[in-house]
Amino acid sequence: MKISCSKNNLLNGVQIVYKAVPSKTTMTILECILIEAVNGRIKLTANDTELGIETYIEGNITEEGDICIDARMLQDMVRKLPDNDIRIETDANNMAFITCEKSRFNISGKSSDEFSYLPELEKDNPLIISQYTLKEVVRQTIFSTAPETEPNKMMTGELFEIKGNRLRVAALDGHRLSIRNIELRNEYDDKRVIVPGKVLNEVSKILPGDSDKDVSIYFTKNHIIFEFDETVVVSRLLEGKYFNIDQMLTSDYETKFNINKKEFIDCIDRAMLFVKEGDKKPLSIDVTDANIAVSISSTIGNFDEDIDINKSGKDVKMGFNPKFIVDALKAIDEEKVDFYIVNAKAPCFIRDEKENYIYLVLPVNTR
Repeated sequence: MKISCSKNNLLNGVQIVYKAVPSKTTMTILECILIEAVNGRIKLTANDTELGIETYIEGNITEEGDICIDARMLQDMVRKLPDNDIRIETDANNMAFITCEKSRFNISGKSSDEFSYLPELEKDNPLIISQYTLKEVVRQTIFSTAPETEPNKMMTGELFEIKGNRLRVAALDGHRLSIRNIELRNEYDDKRVIVPGKVLNEVSKILPGDSDKDVSIYFTKNHIIFEFDETVVVSRLLEGKYFNIDQMLTSDYETKFNINKKEFIDCIDRAMLFVKEGDKKPLSIDVTDANIAVSISSTIGNFDEDIDINKSGKDVKMGFNPKFIVDALKAIDEEKVDFYIVNAKAPCFIRDEKENYIYLVLPVNTR
């Protein structure tokens, strides 16, 4: 194989597929990126068997071929090379000779015969949404997924539910629930799948997020495929039945208040100055007709502040994990938000009138 391309093109391609390289594995071939020059195109691929990414980059091909190169070495090397064209040549012994200006690297590669290629899957009837919309939906929900170490794997993923021309994306970790409802351009067959949160996070990072460019999303029995620009991401779906989130939702409430989002976030940030990292001190919120009184107590000291609100219904006092409230508020674009409270021991809902977004946060004991 003999190819050449700009440093920027190669580095961008390597960084895209690198997200599918496992951090720990006993199979050294999975630690590699496959470089292929075939049919007049240069393709980079990485695959950890659960998540696979391939992308095409622009360049010149003098001789077609392929080779697998250690991903970390390749990324670090390309990053440190001069900003100029890079040439890659290989021989029959899977040696890669990489040159850029006066820099020369000889790297021992691996045969592509050992590589785990992306599965060939049937693709039909794709869900089409803009890159911007998908990126925003992930940003506005991903924080409610549980860590990968969570025993209940359903909590580590996000529900993608399609009904007609509506897409609902939901995530929960046992303490909070995030929902985004999107109106689609077309009607689709009903679909309900669970996508790993890790995959959505990585897709969001590499998505340019253009509002005038689309993402095609394909669903198979066991996989989800994202196609955009010159990149394809393939992931296994999580197997199992997702939680019945409709049972968690209610339109009933005894207290409703409207508050300035930035004022509330800034107030909570000031309150968090009294909480050491790792401490789980609840934020106390006392809702009255005139305002809400926000307070927190810790070994460092005490904090309290009043914020003006528009309220209807009963007075109520309850406690929350402050991070959960801030995460939800930062995901909302509106200047003012509505809170709905059933009672002091029931979940608090943050939602708009059309329910384009719904955030549920469980209260905590302030004693």
